[in-house]
Amino acid sequence: MTKARSILDAIGLSSLSQAKKETLIQMTILSVACILAFSARLFSVLRFESVIHEFDPYFNYRTTKHLVENGYYDFHNWFDDRAWYPLGRIIGGTIYPGLMVTASCLFNFLNFLNITIDIRNVCVFLAPLFSSFTVIVVYFLTKEVKNAGAGLVAASMIAIVPGYISRSVAGSYDNEGIAIFCMLLTYYLWIKATKTGSISWSLLCALAYFYMVSSWGGYVFLINLIPLHVLTLMITGRFSHRIYVAYSITYSVGTILSMQIPFVGFAPVETSEHMAALGVFGLCQILAFVHYLQANMTPASFNVLFRGVVTICLAAAGLSFGIASFFGKIAPGRDVSTPCWTPPTLRTTSPSSHLFLNISRLPGPVSTLISSSLSSCSLSVSTTASES
Repeated sequence: MTKARSILDAIGLSSLSQAKKETLIQMTILSVACILAFSARLFSVLRFESVIHEFDPYFNYRTTKHLVENGYYDFHNWFDDRAWYPLGRIIGGTIYPGLMVTASCLFNFLNFLNITIDIRNVCVFLAPLFSSFTVIVVYFLTKEVKNAGAGLVAASMIAIVPGYISRSVAGSYDNEGIAIFCMLLTYYLWIKATKTGSISWSLLCALAYFYMVSSWGGYVFLINLIPLHVLTLMITGRFSHRIYVAYSITYSVGTILSMQIPFVGFAPVETSEHMAALGVFGLCQILAFVHYLQANMTPASFNVLFRGVVTICLAAAGLSFGIASFFGKIAPGRDVSTPCWTPPTLRTTSPSSHLFLNISRLPGPVSTLISSSLSSCSLSVSTTASES
């Protein structure tokens, strides 16, 4: 104890209050965890060199380079004749652009500071950089749920967890490199919004959700887990005005923003994986309206009105769902249904099977046209081979 005090005296920290000392220790541990998270992902660069690994990261690098050199408008309307050769690929409507836009913004920011760096190196080191940001977000998330000590433990663990390292090493320029950060940031802001009931925190949560949607298709986890949390609070009787404000703003603003991503489009209001969020949003409005009526009506009048409204709403909801399903407005999950509709000949004999499975995930008539063309070509080749 005496030795520790002498060390503090030597560095001039003995005069600090206990709270300031704890803050200093927390910042030191958090800084070490951030440095560890970044450095642990640099072994590929140290052993070899600063290169992009694998096919998908290199495609993302090509699109990012095109974005930096030609601007967002040209990037959004770019038809890449080297991807999915010989068919080509419409870039703006078939990717999540968050990764490319993030790297481009970081590159332009560094150039603004007169820091000369190649866009390739920005892409190589983007995932390790965001892993350090993830450490900070995990600390604040766990601190909000438990306490600062648990936050430091969680931050230290996320810095070295193997599963996360494998998706965020230097040179692995893929969507998961920033998507894990976006997901945890959205969860943190959601907890802040529910605790405070603040419009500001709710809007920030919606913006973080939009960033997540623009970065990775795994945003579906977010848009199902958050409604599940709200539904659980309703069932357990813990639904409050704060939850109503947080979820209503986060869902409405986040959904409108997510529909601005061309690859997502109207999926948030049409596909089945988004229906839970929409249903919970409707339940929030109904529950809030019920609480308002309870506060302004007698119990007998409220019971009569409640039974009649519930009966009418259930009948209308069932009828609407049936009509929407009949006309194909509510579609099943695209990724799940894709293998079921793949022609057996194309799945087993055609060398273009992997290309077909990728193209068939495209939205709209483009995928139908290309998939039908590929199927016809494959059947023609098979017929010619059998006749010969």
